Amino acid sequence: MKSAILPALAGILAATPALAQPETTAGSIRQVATANRAATFRPAPSGFIGGAQVYPWSEGTIYIAYTAPGLVTDIVLQPGESLIAVASGDTARWMIGDTTSGSGETKQTHLLVKPFSGGLVTNLVVTTDRRTYHVRLVSTSATALSSMRWTYPQDELLALRRKADAERAAAPVATGLSVETLHFNYAISGDKPAWRPLRAFDDGQRTYVEFPASLASSEVPPLFLVDREGKAELVNYRLSGRFYIVDRIFDAAELRLGLKKQQIVRIDRTAPSAKRRGA
Repeated sequence: MKSAILPALAGILAATPALAQPETTAGSIRQVATANRAATFRPAPSGFIGGAQVYPWSEGTIYIAYTAPGLVTDIVLQPGESLIAVASGDTARWMIGDTTSGSGETKQTHLLVKPFSGGLVTNLVVTTDRRTYHVRLVSTSATALSSMRWTYPQDELLALRRKADAERAAAPVATGLSVETLHFNYAISGDKPAWRPLRAFDDGQRTYVEFPASLASSEVPPLFLVDREGKAELVNYRLSGRFYIVDRIFDAAELRLGLKKQQIVRIDRTAPSAKRRGA
């Protein structure tokens, strides 16, 4: 039985084409190396706060951590971030552990890294409940980062937007304004920057200029009153949430931002307010 099966199996294998192997070329290797170099962030003098290197986090970026034998480098994650797994390309010549500090919302995970000798290079992949970190570990003979951590621009922007939304809900309703006292007879014209006001209105004593939520993440334009001769004068106002509040009624004003290519948005009162007509 076996003597019949083996020749048949040998014939089948001989007739089956070999599985294609991925072709490795010098060009493809160079492309990978070039992509890795372009994605790598190295410590910079402007990135230090005390002895800690602070990197801006972004997806797919590789962060360099310089280490040294006999010294521990502390890699600090975001407060409240939970560690899922840590993987390294070389666990035989590197000591890698983790611990935590703080509690509750301020609790932070610390990855503690120490090489056994200088001249070593490996990578570290850290997965958490929020993101994945890619770190390249480089050991030198004597110099090491005491610690490294990140800032999170997207999280900070989201916090600003949430704050702006909360302020929008609180103002100017919190000032006790009544819809019956408001006059919306204002026209907005001119350029259309991201901060262009949504509307302007007054309550007979004060003028309110309402901006979009993007005002929280952009430069704030100053407000000028414009007289009938076209002369502009900076006016006192205060910022409440995303509203400018001016303690007077005006006929015309302009928001101006920039120097060489100035953006100008004009606000005109199209009719006298009811209270001013009765004054």
